[in-house]
Parts: sequence; structure tokens; C-alpha cells
Amino acid sequence: MKICILGAGSLGSAIGGTLAMGGSEVFLINHQKAYVEAVNRDGLRMTDEKTDWSVPVTAVPDAAGIGPVDLVIVLVKSYVTKKAVQELMRTDAISEDTLFMTLQNGLGNEEVIAEVVGEDRVLSGKTYVGGRMLEPGYVSATVKGKQTFIGEMSGEITPRAKAVQEEFHRAGMHCEISDNMKGLIWDKLLINVAAGALCAITRLPYGPLYEEDYIKETACAAVEEGIRVARAAGVCLTSEDPEYPWYAASKGLPGTFKTSMLQSLENGRPTEIDFINGAVVKWGEKYGIDTPVNRTLTACVKGIEKALLQGC
Repeated sequence: MKICILGAGSLGSAIGGTLAMGGSEVFLINHQKAYVEAVNRDGLRMTDEKTDWSVPVTAVPDAAGIGPVDLVIVLVKSYVTKKAVQELMRTDAISEDTLFMTLQNGLGNEEVIAEVVGEDRVLSGKTYVGGRMLEPGYVSATVKGKQTFIGEMSGEITPRAKAVQEEFHRAGMHCEISDNMKGLIWDKLLINVAAGALCAITRLPYGPLYEEDYIKETACAAVEEGIRVARAAGVCLTSEDPEYPWYAASKGLPGTFKTSMLQSLENGRPTEIDFINGAVVKWGEKYGIDTPVNRTLTACVKGIEKALLQGC
């Protein structure tokens, strides 16, 4: 299968590199010149923080000239999803048979992509694979034992979903087709609610973050708000125990791991807070449920973003 990773940052590199190791023809789209040059010169360097290896794979600044692909895995930041997909649609990478699948964080990405390409071309997905960019073209990848769920927005089990599942399996990644993607999207959302903003605000990687009881208490309070909102929306969650997402967030990850939200701040870029804790606030307003903890966490992260952009 010919696959384009739209947004080959830390997670996109971890997934794209692993798929390439399994035999997929992978193109990593990354706008950073240093990343593209490093990958095309040395291969994508990967580590599980015990062993290092290099994967021959093609990195490009955009999709022009790569020819039609079978699958686009969308992993750009949620706030640029529509623009990125619109730009990709104008290249020769897209044919009438190209399928789009999102593995992004947060709520609403499937709907945004469907607005551009049509709902009949979109697969939903959620992954628990972890990635951290150590330097351009060198990624720490947490893949072993991490599950990825994919499925049709309709809940139907289709041959094309099975084909994508097989591609992941061939690369040694756990991948399950689900008829409850809405519930799984909320499961992953609550995991990001638990740790994402608190990691970004405290600047702590997972090791010290999980040593503090008061941080855990705040995380579980934020998750509890999300559970109440999900319940009101009729979402079927894996668990309604607020500690479940807190512990699931760190499972199998090294103590040096940093959430994508913290990585964004460290790189001076906006975060996806509006699509994570901010989404809980927005949905809470829709159902008349107060979400003060998530509102506070959202305000704090947005304040840090503003301070960074203004050079404070």
C-alpha cells in the first residue's frame, strides 16, 4: 500500500517509520527542511530508548510529484486540518480512490476532513502509539503493545478498513476495527484531557508528573467533567472511572515522555488545547454541564501560548 503521512511530526514519524519497516511505500510530509534533508540522507532514525535503528523512507516538504497514494494518514495539528487537506487535494497524490484516515487527537477532525473530501472517503481512527522528536529525523517511538483502533464513521465493517488493518498488522502494530469509533474517540480524548494540559502547564515529563498526588487529583477532576459530558451526549465509554484515563495515559511510556501539547509549547507552536480540554468545555455548554476544571486548564495553556508568541 502506498501511504502518505500528512503531518510527519513525532507521532507521524513513529507510525510512518513503522509502516515502512513493514513494507509499505511511505511518504513523510514535513515542511521543515532540516527534517527532510536528514531523513533522505540518513533514513528516519528511530529509537525505543533502548535500541536505535534507521528506516529507509522518503520525506518531502509537500506531496507534489509523488503520484497517487492509496491512503492518507492525517496527523497534522487539529487547527490546520482543513487547510492541510485542501492543499493536499490540489496535488497529484490524490486520486478518486484515495482514502483518508485521521489518527489525530481531539474531537471533530473526521467531520472537518469530510467537509473537504466527502464522508465516503474518510476512515476514523485513534492510536495509543507514542512519539517524541529528539532532533530532525530522529524520533523516539513507543509502538510495542500500543493499540490502534480504526473504523468507518457509520460503524460498518468494510473491506477497506480490513485492508488498512492488515497493513498495520504487517508492520507489527496492533490494530483493531471498531463499530464504536465515537466511544473510542472520547476514550482517547479523556486520556489527553487527563495528562496533556497538566504536562504542558507544569513542563513536567511523565516521570515526575506522575509522582505528584495533587496533579493526579486535578487530572481526575478534569476527566470526571468529561465523563459527565460524554454521558449526556450518549457516548459509550470503555470506563467511567476517572482514574482509568489518568493511568492509561502513561501506560508503557518512558518517564521521559512528553505530551504533544508540551512538545508544541517547547517548539514555540500553538497547541491543540481547543480540541481537547476546550472541546470538553464546548460540549459541556451544549448539554448544560459546568466544566470549571477544563475551563481553567484551557485558559492556562492559552495564556502560556500567548506569552510565548509575544516573547514574554
